[in-house]
Amino acid sequence: MTLLDRLVASIRSGGPIPFEEFQSIALYDEEGFFGSKLRSVKEGDFLTSPEVSPLFGETLARFVDQVVVGMEAPVLVEAGAGSGSLLRPLLGALDHSVDAWAVEVSPPARAQLSELLKPDRVVESLEGLPATFSGVVIANELLDNLPVALAVRTGDGWEERWVGVEDGRLVLVPHEPRPEVEQWASRFGLPCPEGGRVEVQLSACEWVQAVLGRLVEGAVVLIDYGDTTEGLERRRADGTLRTYRGHHLGPQPLLEPGETDITVDVNFTALMAIAEEAGAGVEMHSQDDFLESLGLRDRIAELRERELTAARSGDTMGQLQARSDRTNAETLLHPRGLGDFKVLVVRK
Repeated sequence: MTLLDRLVASIRSGGPIPFEEFQSIALYDEEGFFGSKLRSVKEGDFLTSPEVSPLFGETLARFVDQVVVGMEAPVLVEAGAGSGSLLRPLLGALDHSVDAWAVEVSPPARAQLSELLKPDRVVESLEGLPATFSGVVIANELLDNLPVALAVRTGDGWEERWVGVEDGRLVLVPHEPRPEVEQWASRFGLPCPEGGRVEVQLSACEWVQAVLGRLVEGAVVLIDYGDTTEGLERRRADGTLRTYRGHHLGPQPLLEPGETDITVDVNFTALMAIAEEAGAGVEMHSQDDFLESLGLRDRIAELRERELTAARSGDTMGQLQARSDRTNAETLLHPRGLGDFKVLVVRK
C-alpha cells in the first residue's frame, strides 16, 4: 500500500485531517519525502548553500568563533543537518573547540551524520539535546519545511483548509478555524484579500521557542527563503505553498504525498516576535550581506588570484578548479538567488 493509499484509507475512516498533519506524514513518515532517502544532494531533489560551496560552512565558522569565544564548553548544534555538508567544512575551519551535535529527522541522513560525529551526538529531535547549553544553533533551510496550517480569508474572518477525500482523491476541504490558527493568521497574515491564503507557521514558532528554552547564552542562526509579514503581502492571493522534485517545481501537494518536497516562504516577522517575547535580541540580514560581513568576498578574491596564478604558470587543471570554486562561492551571494535568502540571528 502506497503512502497515498494509506492516507486515503485513514481519512475515509476517521475524517478530514489538518493540513499540517498531512504535511508531516508526507514529509517525515518512513515512506515520506525525507524519511526514505537523502534529498539535498546533487543527485537528489534540491541543493542548499552547503552543497553549492563548502565556503558556506567555512564562512559560518567565523561567526561561531565570534560567539563562543570565552565560553566554557560551548555547544554547536546544526538542526536539519542533512548529509553533513554544512557541518563538515564548518568544523574543519573552527578555531575554537566545540561539542558538536546534529539534529536530523531523516534516518538515512542520521546514518551519514554518524560517520562525521559520535553517534550519541546525532539525535532525531531537539528533545535529544542537552536540557540547557551555551553556544550556537544553526538551521539552514529547515523552517520552510516545518508543517503549516492553511487559513483562507473570508470576509473579516478565516476558514481553514483540511485534507479530505473525494472520489478516491485527496482534496482540500473547508473547516472551522481553530483558535490558535485564527489568532496567528490575524496577527501575521494581514492584510489578505478575500479568498487569499496564509500558511500558518505555528510549528516554526514553537521550534524557535523550544530552542531558546534550552539556550542559556549564545546565538541561533536561521537561514531560509521568506520575508517579513509586509514583504509577503503580495503573495497572499495564492499563498506560497509549493512542492519541489528533481530540482524543479513539482505538482500540487496533495497529488503525490511522499514523492515531493512541500515548502513555504518563512514569515520572519512571526519568528522575530516569538524570539523577542522570549527575551532574546534579533537582527535580520540578507545572506549576501551576512556572508560578506564574515569575509566571503575576501575568500573569493583569493580564489580569483589563485586562478590567475595558475593561468600564468600554465596549470590548466588548477586554473579550472579555482574558477569552479570561485563561481560556486559567488553563487552564495547572488542577489536574485541564494544571496537574497534571509538570515535571522537571535541572541541570548
